[in-house]
Amino acid sequence: MNTYKFANHTGINFTKELKESVNQYFASKKISKSGDYRMLIKSAVMLSLFLIPLIVLSTGVVSNVALLFGLYLISGLGMAGIGMSVMHDALHGSFSSKKSVNKIMGWSINLIGADPTVWKIQHNVLHHTYTNIDEADDDLHIPGILRFSPDQNRYWIHRFQFVYAWILYGLMTLIWVTTRDFTRLGRYMEFGFIKSKGEYNRLLVSAAFWKLFYFSYALVLPLIMLPMAWWVIVVAFLSMHFVTGIILSVIFQMGHIMPTSEFPQPDENGLIGQNWSIHQLATTCNFAPSNRILSWYVGGLNYQIEHHLMPHVCHVHYRDISKIVRATAEKYGIPYHTQTTLFEALRSHTDMLYQLGRA
Repeated sequence: MNTYKFANHTGINFTKELKESVNQYFASKKISKSGDYRMLIKSAVMLSLFLIPLIVLSTGVVSNVALLFGLYLISGLGMAGIGMSVMHDALHGSFSSKKSVNKIMGWSINLIGADPTVWKIQHNVLHHTYTNIDEADDDLHIPGILRFSPDQNRYWIHRFQFVYAWILYGLMTLIWVTTRDFTRLGRYMEFGFIKSKGEYNRLLVSAAFWKLFYFSYALVLPLIMLPMAWWVIVVAFLSMHFVTGIILSVIFQMGHIMPTSEFPQPDENGLIGQNWSIHQLATTCNFAPSNRILSWYVGGLNYQIEHHLMPHVCHVHYRDISKIVRATAEKYGIPYHTQTTLFEALRSHTDMLYQLGRA
């Protein structure tokens, strides 16, 4: 990956004009590219959705199974909301213009049992830089069981991935809060992102601590306090993670694993035949741009193109600047991929899983 280079001369005029147009928009509006009061309100809502049901469960006052499942499922919606709308912007540095605020809000990822350093390497560095490039974009790294790129090996089981992928999506956050951070720490140590054994050990201890903390209040306390069979509580807890996993996986995958998406590969010299901005447009897709409720909940990630071109811009601005991005892309004859509705995007993603399982 250290040898991969983008052909920066290709598309340089598009990149320059887009940057100037977006900067002019913010200057004319006299607003910051970072978040505003809307991020504070959203953070309060998402953190409340996640924490309040768990607090109620930890008091031991719940004795109804339906209420047990309902509270865990509400908490799952909040967990997904934190992942998409709070910690995502904070760890990109776009939640606030103040680094201290971004750091504090970024700790919300610790609250849900994950490690911020691992996430930043996997998402900010590998995924955002090398989008849809096999063996570089770590979002594509699901060894064996799922085939997200035509450059990956295809096995007989992939013929059915358009069916079983949804089950695996539901397991995503459960894997995340148990084993994934540990396995990726090892990978990133090999890649050179973690510079020393001491840093690796520190991150390992930190990840283990936050996972134990998360399981203590999200599962162990309810197991101790609630007057119900342990297995019922565990199943309710797992249902929370299944809902969260489905939401997060689908929202992120629909931005890139689509029939319109390209999967470029570097040549023998490591050169990718277009500049980084053009690469993002070629590998990314928006969906349901007119659905304001969905856009609010998913942290503007239905404007995946704008997010990938400008990850330093808070998602509350994506709807407005998407008009600038689209107009500039059309001016230069660059495809701007979008799916009109959520259902259309789900169907297209399913079609892509089907194609990758057979082609």
